[in-house]
Amino acid sequence: MHSNSGRPAGGEDPFQEGSGSILRQPMAVWATAGAAVVAFMGIGLVDPILPSIAKGLDATPSQVSLLFTSYFLITAVAMLVTGFVSSRIGGRRTLLTGLALVVVFAALSGASSSVGQLVGFRAGWGLGNALFVSTSLAVIVGAASGGSAAAILLYESALGLGMACGPLVGAVLGDLNWRFPFFGTAVLMAVGFIAVTVLLKEQPRPARKTSLLDPVRALGHGGLASAAASAFFYNYAFFTVLAFTPFVLDMTPYRSGAVFFGWGVLLAVFSVLVAPALQKRFGSLRVLGGSLVLMAADLLVLGYGGHTTAVVCTILSGALIGMTNTVYTELALGVSDAPRPVASAGYNFVRWFAAAAAPYLAPKIEEWTDVRMPFVVAAAAAGAAALIVLVRRRSLTPEAGEPRPEHGRGDHAARTGAAGAVNAADTAAGADGAGGREDSGAGAGDSGADSGGRDGREWPAAAARPSGTG
Repeated sequence: MHSNSGRPAGGEDPFQEGSGSILRQPMAVWATAGAAVVAFMGIGLVDPILPSIAKGLDATPSQVSLLFTSYFLITAVAMLVTGFVSSRIGGRRTLLTGLALVVVFAALSGASSSVGQLVGFRAGWGLGNALFVSTSLAVIVGAASGGSAAAILLYESALGLGMACGPLVGAVLGDLNWRFPFFGTAVLMAVGFIAVTVLLKEQPRPARKTSLLDPVRALGHGGLASAAASAFFYNYAFFTVLAFTPFVLDMTPYRSGAVFFGWGVLLAVFSVLVAPALQKRFGSLRVLGGSLVLMAADLLVLGYGGHTTAVVCTILSGALIGMTNTVYTELALGVSDAPRPVASAGYNFVRWFAAAAAPYLAPKIEEWTDVRMPFVVAAAAAGAAALIVLVRRRSLTPEAGEPRPEHGRGDHAARTGAAGAVNAADTAAGADGAGGREDSGAGAGDSGADSGGRDGREWPAAAARPSGTG
């Protein structure tokens, strides 16, 4: 039996363990968190320099947008692989493998001589980032002092810092040369690789291994399938903003970086602070539906407004995306009977395909029609996501649809941090950091509550603790 928050009833919440300072952490935790900042920076890094890349490689917007398509297509497939890999080689080796892949492919991206090469290398980068981000939260929780709540807040801080600073770093380095952001990422991740190698000890491996098909089987649950379908359309709208808007704004790297810095700040603040407060008052499904409707309206105004209006709407969309990400995360983790990392992987497997499609289709739609139509299509996608929530609200309600009961301060902070951390996943391609939420519970509390069956259904114990957190 489970409570409305999606946690096992009758047991102590592992996220309530410890209340130590977030700053008093072992060096291994700081090394992993620092690498996480750079990993999340890599998502928005290319936004300010997309027009510069197109000019430098003599490519069209649709060709350059494949940088996102290849990245997230690999990320979608990797959702089926990360748990499989980490349950076999351990969290530390998975982490280092991901870091090594990012270093190699980021450097190769900077050395690309054609847009085709850049797109291919960006795909390899996506695989490395997926392996790293899907494991980093669990590793941080396993190595942190002061309890898992402090560790999750540290991870969330790394997420917010990376998402906000990525566009700025891309702008500063990209203004010199579009290749420099890629080389800079490779250097920073190489430093992270060395630090993690030296400071982080091997994590215990799980007793049982995760199957590649577990996430697909989890989608047989109607509530999880509904959440994934709705998130698929939402992600199309989200990544139309992220990948296509820079071409519409047509600004210098510095100005574009400033716009997306504001976008990233609002995303982090509304994801971690505002969304939980609104959920408590109005209920998750009302917040989700309202955010999606407002996002559809924002996209229409962005498409049909002037340049200043487009800038304002782009920044404001960060607030709506932040709130929406948080609610989708809690739906994915709490609505089904699957272990949370397995449910998260299945959910992310579906929705990242839309993240891969939007960056390619939006410029194509502009070529076929006009500059407004990509935003009309994105607004329609957000509306479709809201409609699915409305029609399927009964299947989405049991675990996450109603206002949650009051919890202690420690539980509220942990729940907020955990949901926000998984949003990395929503925005950072490591959305399998959602899996880390259960990993962290297993690692810190060792309750293993989700490793057994829910409602009499057996799931592999390793699925609840795929990253070797103990």
